Amino acid sequence: MGKNFGRPPLADENKTLVDERLKEVAAGNGVRETLTVEWRTQPLHVEVIDMPVEALYYNPATHRIQAQRSHDPERDKLLDESPWAPDSQDYLHHLLRMLPEDPSKEDPAFRELTESLRTDRQKEPGLITRDGILVNGNTRRAALKELGVTNIRVGVLPESCTWDDINSVELSLQLRPDQRREYSYINRLLAMEEQHNLGRTLADVAREFRIRTQTCEQDLWVLSCLRDLIERSSDGSARLRLLDFEKHQEKLREVYRRYSKETLVSRDNAERLKETRLAAIVLEFSKTDVRLIEPDFRERYLDKRLPAALRTESAAPAAGVAIPGLNRTVKSTAPAVAQAKALTDIILKAKAVTTVEDALLTERSKTAAETFSAAHEAFESALEPAGKDARVRKRKQAAQDRITDACQDIEQCITDLTLAKASGSLDEEAFDEAVLSLRETLTKLAVATQRSIKAPGDGVSWLRESVRKEGL
Repeated sequence: MGKNFGRPPLADENKTLVDERLKEVAAGNGVRETLTVEWRTQPLHVEVIDMPVEALYYNPATHRIQAQRSHDPERDKLLDESPWAPDSQDYLHHLLRMLPEDPSKEDPAFRELTESLRTDRQKEPGLITRDGILVNGNTRRAALKELGVTNIRVGVLPESCTWDDINSVELSLQLRPDQRREYSYINRLLAMEEQHNLGRTLADVAREFRIRTQTCEQDLWVLSCLRDLIERSSDGSARLRLLDFEKHQEKLREVYRRYSKETLVSRDNAERLKETRLAAIVLEFSKTDVRLIEPDFRERYLDKRLPAALRTESAAPAAGVAIPGLNRTVKSTAPAVAQAKALTDIILKAKAVTTVEDALLTERSKTAAETFSAAHEAFESALEPAGKDARVRKRKQAAQDRITDACQDIEQCITDLTLAKASGSLDEEAFDEAVLSLRETLTKLAVATQRSIKAPGDGVSWLRESVRKEGL
């Protein structure tokens, strides 16, 4: 169940006003506007009325700015304790206007919404409870406030609405395919986690969010991983926040896919790869750079470039970790994995301090900035030879990959040929010309192998012999 924030101070006044305006709509002779919402698993048509913009309250439980609340810990705490206080509502107004990844800067999407409302007025109604709490339309209300507009069109939920209903309806409206402004990446992950924690299966959550179950599993893994990184970044007075990872969506998803694949071969290698890639993400490297990091990246490229202050020595392998009460031990973390985690922890703590104290210019923030910069330089230097080696590997594999692709195309050609024969649609003359082109291409390939391959294997020998017998 979600948190119950209670009723706002003007709840009774809002309820009276809502009831009056609903009666006016019911008594009127004009066309009545309704809004369809999903209400306790069933579609419900609710009446739309006009309400004063200033009389309504932002929803403190809205998923739209859930991660961004931590931008200002003091105001976040006040928001939990007194969600309807003017300062708390002002904080929500601020966050709704700002960039998800950097709440100190205004979101261009908010400016676009404001201009759209200025020129085209409000196209879609919001949604409120009888107490005047916005279930949907929080951002629109913020834009209308900026414009000084007096009224906002809103649908009205039934009197029996609870906080669980508010959360459920908001989510269902947000996930409609035609919704204009999606949740930010981290807020979407938090909404998925919330639904899963309510006891819903991954398949149900995935269906709700219109994604595959595998994608849902991936996103929840990423969120769990981010929570672990945040916990490890804490040094008592500074720590990273979920919003610090807003712009790393694709990189984090690629970490999961590569980690899952490597786990099938070696769990230790998968952990080393994950830790080093996450460190590179924290260091703000691009997606193409992060892709260059493989399990042996540290040993092959990074170790020799790390300054002494960042070198975490491998400990001797431990005998095992005892399981209390079972008189058994399990294999402890491999030294190389522990080493990779230790380096990531150093980078995380440095990033946390520089993020929180960057403007303070304390001795601690200067030291953290130097550590972060040294780690970035070491990674940048290591990624250069790693990139060169990756390009060499790609060139080495390019020729055989093209042969493999051609074989798959020919296999498909066999199927197409059979189907064309059965339907009588085969153009035999055109097919014959294509086969002649294939023979010419294979001849050129045989000549190229004469120049490139000095010790041919069975495959190349067959190709050359076939061409020789053709007399070409």
